Amino acid sequence: MISITDLIEVTLEEKDDFLKVRETLTRIGVASKKDRTLYQSCHILHKQGRYYIVHFKELFALDGLPSNVSEEDIKRRNAIVKLLEDWELLEVVDKQKIENKMPINALKIIRYNEKDDWDLIPKFNPGSLRKFFNS
Repeated sequence: MISITDLIEVTLEEKDDFLKVRETLTRIGVASKKDRTLYQSCHILHKQGRYYIVHFKELFALDGLPSNVSEEDIKRRNAIVKLLEDWELLEVVDKQKIENKMPINALKIIRYNEKDDWDLIPKFNPGSLRKFFNS
């Protein structure tokens, strides 16, 4: 069972940083190069004035849906969070939570000016989180 304490809490410098992070996350994930499709791995959530970076499988679990979050999924999430922090888009509240991560070269990152050449597919719509936002 996944709870809010399992998530990676982050802080943002400015209010519009939420939109920057949200857009950037649409361009980071797992790619199918044969058809130029990128499956988004992580999302940013905002709840009660706090922000979290969450793997889409964690979102399924938070919403009470079947989910099989693997160690590789967590390592991918942690690598993405570290990358966003390195790019100064956010600050991680508890850096120990992201120490176990996969190498950056295991991620596919689409440049902003190349995003129209790819199908960017989210695996979850955070706006549909029923249980998480009602708790």
